[in-house]
Amino acid sequence: MQRFERDRGAASVLALGLIGAVVAVTATIVPITSAFVASQRAANAADAAALAAADAASGAVVGVPCELAGRAATRNGGALTACTIEGATATVSVTVGSHGFTLAASARAGPPG
Repeated sequence: MQRFERDRGAASVLALGLIGAVVAVTATIVPITSAFVASQRAANAADAAALAAADAASGAVVGVPCELAGRAATRNGGALTACTIEGATATVSVTVGSHGFTLAASARAGPPG
């Protein structure tokens, strides 16, 4: 019986260690997944902006291509940082802020070829 009395409280230490490990893993994984989601948001905003600018450049939609690209980027949570129109092809760059850092993405849209 004396042997078991010396082990009293060992489960509490083990439980505290497991809780600490779970908190550490969570604190590592959450920012990484948040950055991945923000990079996808940036890519989506860039795609939408490029399509909007290309549609305007080709005449399918009325408007100034880079202005429409800026509005499309803003509606998708981004900010347009660059817009280039060459014929009916649009190339744009967009940034998205997330948890204190900025992620950038670029996209190109236009006729095939």
